[in-house]
Order: sequence, then C-alpha cells, then structure tokens
Amino acid sequence: MKLSHNQAVWLMVAVTLLWSTAGVVTRHLAYAQKFEVTFWRSFVTMLCLLVLLPAFKGRGVFGRMRREGAVLWFSGLCWCGMMTFFMVAIMLTTVANVLVTMALIPLLTALASSVLLGHRIALRTWLAIVAAGGGIAYMYASQLNQGISLAGTLVALCLTVAGAANWTINQYAQAHGRNVDLIPAVLIGAALSALLMLPLAWPFQASAHDMVLLIGLGVGQLAIPCVLVVVCARVLNATEVALLGLLEVIFGILLVWFGAGEVPTHDVLLGGSLVIGALVVNELLGWRSRAVLLS
Repeated sequence: MKLSHNQAVWLMVAVTLLWSTAGVVTRHLAYAQKFEVTFWRSFVTMLCLLVLLPAFKGRGVFGRMRREGAVLWFSGLCWCGMMTFFMVAIMLTTVANVLVTMALIPLLTALASSVLLGHRIALRTWLAIVAAGGGIAYMYASQLNQGISLAGTLVALCLTVAGAANWTINQYAQAHGRNVDLIPAVLIGAALSALLMLPLAWPFQASAHDMVLLIGLGVGQLAIPCVLVVVCARVLNATEVALLGLLEVIFGILLVWFGAGEVPTHDVLLGGSLVIGALVVNELLGWRSRAVLLS
C-alpha cells in the first residue's frame, strides 16, 4: 500500500480514532469483568493477526519469527504488558486518567534511552519531562486528597513503563543494525496476554451483547490499527507519528464523555493539559531544530 503524505496523515488520524474507542466500548459492557475483557480483546487480536500477518508479510513470516531472536520476544512481552495493563486500568479508573498517563510514554522512553543507551537528552526534553511529571503528580495528588483509589492509575503507570521499555528495546535493536517488526511482536503480546488472563477470566460471564463489543475491540480497536500504523510509519516521520498519536488522548476522552457520560474532572483536565502541552512543545521544537539542521 503506497500512500501520499496527506493520505498517511489522515490514515493516522483514523488509527488514533480507532485506538480511542476502547474506553467508550468497555463502558457499555453488561457482564464481562476486567480480566475477561482483557482476555477476549487479546484473544481476538491474536486470531485477527494470525490472518493479517501472512497476508501482509507472506506465508514465511512465522518461520522468520522463530529466527528473530530475543529482541522480538522481549518486545512481544512488552506488548503483553501494555495490552493487559491498559484494559485492567480502564476497568478500574477513568479513561481520562489512563490516556493521560499513557501520554508519558515518549518522554519516559527518552529518559530510559538516556540512562540505558547513553542517548543525549536535549534541554527542551528535560523541561518537557519535568512539566509532564508535574502534571501527572498533580493528578495523582488530587485523587489522594479526594480519597479516590489509585489502583487504576498505578496500573496505568505500569502500562506506561511497559510502553517505554518496548520503544527502548526497539531503539537498542536499531542502534545495533536490527529492526523489530511491530506486527509479529503484537501477535506475540496478544497470545501471551490471552494465555495469562485465561485462568483469571474463567468462568466467562460475557453476554452475547458483550461478545459483539469485545470482538470489535480485538479487531477494530487493536489488530487493524496496529497494521495500519505500520503503513503510516513508512511515509510519516517519527515526530509526525508521535504528534498525531496524541489525538488518541483527545478522542478517547471525548468519546467516553459523550458516549458514556464519563465526565473528566477538573484536576485531570489541568494535569492532562500540562502533559499534552509538554509533549506537543517538545516534539514541535525538535521538528524545528531538525529542519534547521537540514536546511
């Protein structure tokens, strides 16, 4: 699939919209509980990718996966954590809390890459890390002051750590002349997540209505967008993908607000604005500095 730049931008917007449907869909589940929701989403994603992967990569893709080595499997383990923590988190706390916490992944990745890989962090990124960290701290402190359980937000923080670890191992592989293929790693993550969640999800309680929604999550919210974002990344640079990916936070909060009546609190909006603002300014300044160097 060959796309123009504008087509890739709009496709990436569509990808973020699909990603952002998880919260509003889960709010309309009737009987399925958090571990069952996680199991079915991961299991359906695995089945879908077992079909899509050979279609995009050829029938020999599974043989190549066995030869990829530890990096692919470590990335798959990170994807397992991201899938599992994400669904459990949004069943324990508000969608806005989870999405804002997830937005820290690029900055936490930069910090991890500095410590573990020796990458230099620009001053603008340090300032963004401090500002975004302040926004998250404000959100969490306000919840403690209001007596709100932090279980869901702490699980979301685990998701953020798993995401940062995933992108850091990708950077490590690229620095050593290897690229981790995203789609096979997602397949491994989905299989591991489903395997881990099965004992906790049993006995199943989902109704037929729930199953329709859960199948939609696996196919339309995760499997297909993960394939499409790979297509977009062939045309868009990393900064564009990072900035457009932030739309998931906005779309997700709006969808669950208007689609399920889950109104974000003032503290979440304020803390979230600090996080998103820090990310946007950091990416735009980085984009500008690279453009100046290339001119």
